[in-house]
Amino acid sequence: MTGFRLPAGGVINRDAPLSFTFDGKPYQGFQGDTLASALLASGVTLFGRSFKYHRPRGLLAAGSEEPNALTEIGTGANRDPNSRATMVALTDGLVAASQNRFPTLKSDLLSINSRLAPLFAAGFYYKTFMWPAAAWEKIYEPMIRRAAGLGRNAELPDPAHYEKTTAFCDVLIIGAGTAGIAAAQAAEGRVIICDEGFAPPPALPDHVLYMPSTTVFGVYDGGTYGALTLTKRGQTLTRIIAKRSILATGAIERPLLFGNNDLPGVMLAGAVEKYATHYAAAPGKNGILFLYNDNAASLITTPGIALAAIIDVRPKSSATVHELAASAGVPVFAGSVITEAEGTLAVKAAKILRADGSITTLACDFIAMSGGWNPALHLTTHLDGKPVWDDARATFLPGTLPPGMAVVGAAAGAGLNENIQPYWGEKATGKAFVDFQNDVTARDVKLSKQEGFVAVEHLKRYTTLGMATDQGKTANINGMALMAAETGKSIAATGTTKFRPPYTPVAIGALAGPHKGKHFKPTRYTPTHDWAAAQGAVFIETGLWLRAQYFPRAGEDWFAATMREAKTVRAAVGICDVTTLGKIDIQGPDAARFLELVYTNSWQNLAVGRVRYGLMLREDGFVMDDGTCARLGDTHFVMTTTTANAGKVFQHLEFCHQVLFPELDVSFISVTDQWAQIAVAGPHSRATLAKLVDAPFDIGNTAFPYMAAASLTICGGTRARLFRISFSGELAYEVAVPAAYGGALAAALMEAGSEFGIAPYGTEALGVLRVEKGHPAGPELNGQTTAHDIGLAKLLSKKKYFIGRALAARPALTDPARPSLVGLKPVNQTDILKAGSHLLTQGAEPIAANDQGWITSALRSCTLGHSIALAMLTGGPARLGEIIRVYDPVRNGDMLAEVVAPVFYDPQGARLHA
Repeated sequence: MTGFRLPAGGVINRDAPLSFTFDGKPYQGFQGDTLASALLASGVTLFGRSFKYHRPRGLLAAGSEEPNALTEIGTGANRDPNSRATMVALTDGLVAASQNRFPTLKSDLLSINSRLAPLFAAGFYYKTFMWPAAAWEKIYEPMIRRAAGLGRNAELPDPAHYEKTTAFCDVLIIGAGTAGIAAAQAAEGRVIICDEGFAPPPALPDHVLYMPSTTVFGVYDGGTYGALTLTKRGQTLTRIIAKRSILATGAIERPLLFGNNDLPGVMLAGAVEKYATHYAAAPGKNGILFLYNDNAASLITTPGIALAAIIDVRPKSSATVHELAASAGVPVFAGSVITEAEGTLAVKAAKILRADGSITTLACDFIAMSGGWNPALHLTTHLDGKPVWDDARATFLPGTLPPGMAVVGAAAGAGLNENIQPYWGEKATGKAFVDFQNDVTARDVKLSKQEGFVAVEHLKRYTTLGMATDQGKTANINGMALMAAETGKSIAATGTTKFRPPYTPVAIGALAGPHKGKHFKPTRYTPTHDWAAAQGAVFIETGLWLRAQYFPRAGEDWFAATMREAKTVRAAVGICDVTTLGKIDIQGPDAARFLELVYTNSWQNLAVGRVRYGLMLREDGFVMDDGTCARLGDTHFVMTTTTANAGKVFQHLEFCHQVLFPELDVSFISVTDQWAQIAVAGPHSRATLAKLVDAPFDIGNTAFPYMAAASLTICGGTRARLFRISFSGELAYEVAVPAAYGGALAAALMEAGSEFGIAPYGTEALGVLRVEKGHPAGPELNGQTTAHDIGLAKLLSKKKYFIGRALAARPALTDPARPSLVGLKPVNQTDILKAGSHLLTQGAEPIAANDQGWITSALRSCTLGHSIALAMLTGGPARLGEIIRVYDPVRNGDMLAEVVAPVFYDPQGARLHA
């Protein structure tokens, strides 16, 4: 063990000890520690294994740029892989484990990959797995799958709690360092400051909202920022809308290039200083500081940090370094470099190439290195801003900024890289790592150039430089500099790769928020659900709803129950819950004008107390939806939509009103959930319903004819709406009551109709009844059909404008040869027509060129006693009486059918007008 806890200092609370385990071994830290600082203070320097070579890796950094210390946190379903130990707040009872090793961290069998490094050089994937081709499936793919990935998924449902929210502010400040706090204190209006850390909040004005443990991971259009907050319960994704933003993210220190610079104990100088000053943890007792700028010089006199030597690339070092070194009694090796670190599982010594050319080996238990600092400017580039290289400071600075963004402090380059003399590892020996997480070495960059991959984006993909979870935060500049040296170009000319959101990894669960499982797709029950369940109903999901599919009696399967229910409607009376149809309440002086614009047929002339069938087109002229709309008052309408399109139609109305016709005085709201609606259908429906309608309302054929509507009361004062409409083709009504009364209404209807043999019917029987009547529904209104296709061209008014009118008139959409709605009867009545079957002319070969259409809906008719179908057939209406071939290769179907009109039952409509 080399690390240790300093006796004093730091912001940790030594009065609040916390116990935790790492790889099954118990440890102790304090409140305010991270997992990384607590382990470091306990003498742990080996944190994980590298991705490709499985080399031992320890801490490199102290923040979100950490590429090495990726750990698993938690157990079982709570196991979270790839958690940066530097960003995990220590909690009592925390269970952590190393990953990417087998069988143990100290004895990893796959570390043999390091010895086989020549086989795994840059681009080895592209070269190795191309030949022989037959080996891919049996050898290469299984091997890659076993080796690929970092960490393990829990493979259990995620119990973490995710939330999504939106926040608005005048000023968003990203970063809570010195510059960020100063900006927050000076900013006016509503201010939000986001801090990756989890330390106690600083003193801030009341108008400032401080969000700890929050990373702003992306910048998007319109002043929108994505922020992820780690909470005790889980994670919260906040969509922040800001008028202005101030980037105060500071800077990220660069590693230096030398052999074995990835050994545990080789750390960034700034990280060593932070662990000592913030967490009172030191990585060792005998260190070496390797630098070529003055920013890291403060480590020389940091309490608790003992240095054996300072290695400075600069020929004479600097006055600052010499003064601080003299005060600490530390020798300075000017004009020198570390060429290689020595050790196996931890650094033991450093080889130093001195200015006179001699080699000196110095014993040490940690190396603090500083290759200068890079502004953490990633968020400035998310809207395609380009960083600008600054030779004086040897780093990229922010270029074009997102609208409304300003950059302050080190993120803008302030105070960075003073007296710097860049060194890109030219004298390194052995493996000098550029990208620690993806095991990309300086030799890989050279090989990339030799192979012709010189553009930085090509370099990135060929070597995987900067493609790991840390997105190259500590690697990219060194990689660009090496390529610049190889090509003889400047770093400015070489450029840098694009930074893309997210700045740090974001869990998919956080993007989804609480919308998973039933929160993603909650089960919506109809108001009659409990009543239907008591009747023995079998339920099925239809869109967002759970509806009664059929009501089996003893000895009945689904088919027998369906046929019985449908026949009951045809012969007596049945009830069906149709609450799931979309219901939109539309009111206002311009309500009728609005309907004229969104429907294809006329509405201003619809009388109060009447219902009309309506057809709605998309802007491209194709059918969007159909339904009915009732006029309950001069300025009051109630629209119904199909179940599947209820949300889509409401969204369409919102768009039409807000964008296309904002001058219209009309308001609307979805009332689907507010009203239970039950269809009462069959020859005895009037007699059944008459028992419930409160006097003196008359529902007789004269007083309340087909397509009538009214508000009334039923069952002794319950307010209701009654519509004389029919989906079954029978005498029928739909009665709506407040949703809470849905079950009671169903029970009352069953009692009232008992003398007539009433029965409930489900969606299966509903489908039989509608296909017998040739009503288009979801399978026919699939977004690819026009009014002409489904036989409703007569509803396209020629006297007014409506949405979709112009494009619906395109010749291609009115061509009589288009597939159009027809009915089909099998020539052999024992044959069963099936939806999805292809239609061909008799004798035609079953190839795509001969395809004449397809069956949209098919079932057995309860009235005709054989299979029937609705279909889209090329030139359909002109082909009535033709015998065609119905071909279904998937289900081995091949039969003949007669083309008939789509209305199989009561084509004159006498029964629904009874």
